Amino acid sequence: MKVNLSNLNNRDCWTARAIRLPLYNISGMADLTRAEPIWVHFGAGNIFRGFIAGMQQQLLNKGLAERGIIAAETFDFDIIDRIYKPYDNLVINVTLNADATIDCEITASIAEAVKWDSDGIDRLSEIFTQPNLQMASLTITEKGYSLRGADGAYLPDVEADARGGPGNVRHIIGVITALLYKRYNAGGLPLAVVSLDNCQHNGGRLCSGVMEVAGIWAEKGLVSEHFLEYLQDGHTVSFPWSMIDKITPRPDESVGEMLAGKGVEGMTPVITGRKTFIAPFVNAERPSYLVIEDSFPNGRPPLEQAGVYFTDRETVNKAERMKVTACLNPLHTAMSIYGCLLGYKRISDEMRDPQITALIKRLGYDEGLPVVADPAILSPKAFIDEVIGERLPNPFMPDTPQRIATDTSQKIGIRFGETIKSYIAENRDLSRLIAIPLSIAGWLRYLLGMDDAGSVMEVSPDPLKTELQGQLTGVVWNNPLSYRGQAPHILSNTRIFGLDLTKTILGGRIEAYFTSLLEGPGAVRRTLQRNL
Repeated sequence: MKVNLSNLNNRDCWTARAIRLPLYNISGMADLTRAEPIWVHFGAGNIFRGFIAGMQQQLLNKGLAERGIIAAETFDFDIIDRIYKPYDNLVINVTLNADATIDCEITASIAEAVKWDSDGIDRLSEIFTQPNLQMASLTITEKGYSLRGADGAYLPDVEADARGGPGNVRHIIGVITALLYKRYNAGGLPLAVVSLDNCQHNGGRLCSGVMEVAGIWAEKGLVSEHFLEYLQDGHTVSFPWSMIDKITPRPDESVGEMLAGKGVEGMTPVITGRKTFIAPFVNAERPSYLVIEDSFPNGRPPLEQAGVYFTDRETVNKAERMKVTACLNPLHTAMSIYGCLLGYKRISDEMRDPQITALIKRLGYDEGLPVVADPAILSPKAFIDEVIGERLPNPFMPDTPQRIATDTSQKIGIRFGETIKSYIAENRDLSRLIAIPLSIAGWLRYLLGMDDAGSVMEVSPDPLKTELQGQLTGVVWNNPLSYRGQAPHILSNTRIFGLDLTKTILGGRIEAYFTSLLEGPGAVRRTLQRNL
C-alpha cells in the first residue's frame, strides 16, 4: 500500500483499513487547477498540508469547489523533491484524538507543487498572470516577515533583492512582490494576498514588507511608480488579516508505526538539507480555528463551508490577540522554556507538573485574560478552558517543548510584550504580573544551555541565539554571583519585546527571578515553587 495516485484506485483496500479517500475526480481536479488556478500557497510544510489543504478537500468532497491548490516552496526544495513528488502530491492526514485513537484521510487537494527555481519561477510567473487567480496565501513562519536583523540592517537576501530588483529575488517577501509586479503588468489583475501565519497583524506585516520592497524598487526606477498605487488600492490587491490555530507538531514515529501497521509503506520521516523534519504524513490535533478578514477583490472559495470564520478586520484582530497574547501562544512559550529546563520531552507530560500548570494557568487566566477584548465569535475563557483542559494534556499529541522553543526571540514580544503594553495603557498595576516576568527570566536561563540538573541542554534554533548568548557572557548557571547586570542588554531591546522592559518595574523583577534561577541544581524548580 504505497501512497500514490495509481494505488488509490484500489479503494476497498484503503477503506478496509479505515483510511478515508477523496470523493472527487483527482486527475480532473488537477488538470483544471493547473489550467485555471484560483489559489496558490507559499510554504509547503505541515500546517499547509494538515490544515489548509484539508479545508479545500472538504469543499471538493462536497462539490463546492472544482479546483485545488498549487503549493509553492521558496526555502526548502527538499520538501517538494522528497515529500511531494514521490507521493504524487498526496498526504496522509492523521488526526490524533485524546483517547489515543487516530483518524486517517488521504488529502489530494494539492494539484501541483512548484519550487522557486529556474523552472518554478517561470511557472509561478505564469500562474500570477492568470485572471482566475483569487488568492495567494502564505505559511512562512513569523520570522519570514522580517526584513531586518536585530541591528536594524537589512538581511543579506533582502539587501540583494533591493539591489537586483524584481528579476532576481530570493527572500520570500521579495518573491511575493516580484510576482505581484507580474500581475500588475498583466493588466492590474486583482488578488488577495493572505498571511495565514501565527503572528500578530499578519496581513499588516505582509503588506508593510511588500510595500517596503516595492518602494525601494520604485525609487531606483526598477518598477513603475504606478505599481505602488496598484498595491495600495484594496480593490486590486488586499492583504487580509487572519488568525489561525491548529497544532501540527513534527511527525511522530509512533504514528508512522501505526500507519505501517495498517500496511501503508514509505512513511519514514526525512530530514531535509534545510533541517526540516517532515514525513509523508501529518499528525495533528483535532481542534482547529481560522478567522479571516473578508477582503477578496477577485472572489474566494466558499471556505466558510469548511469551518472558516469570515469577518471584519477588528474581529480578526481581537481573535488573533486573544490567542497570541493570552489564551494559547504565551502558555505554549512559557511551558516550552520551563519544559526544556526541567527535562520534559512532551508537552502532554508537562501538564502533570504542578508548577508548570500553575504557571500557565496564572499566565492565561490571571494575567492575560483581563486585558484581552472578546471577539464575540469565540469566547476567550472557553478557549483557554479547551487549551488547558483538552488540547495540551492530549497524551497522543507528540509535541515537544524543544520544537515550540524554536525562534523564541521572534515571538516573545508578541506573546508577553503586548500584555505588558496593555497593562501600561490601561494603567493597571504591573506588580500583579508574576508569570510573565517568570517566563522571560526562564528564557534567559534557558539561553545558557544547561538544564535544572546541570546537564548540557541543546538550545533550539533562533536567529538571535548567538547574539543573545553573547550578551549573557560570564553568567554561570550555578553561580548567582556571576550575574553582573548582563540581562538589561537584552531586556532593553525594543525589537525583541516591543518596549524597553528596564524602564518598567518588571525589569528588576525579571533580574531577581533570573538570579534565583542561577542557584545551582534544582533552582528552576525551587523558583517556580516559591513564586507560584
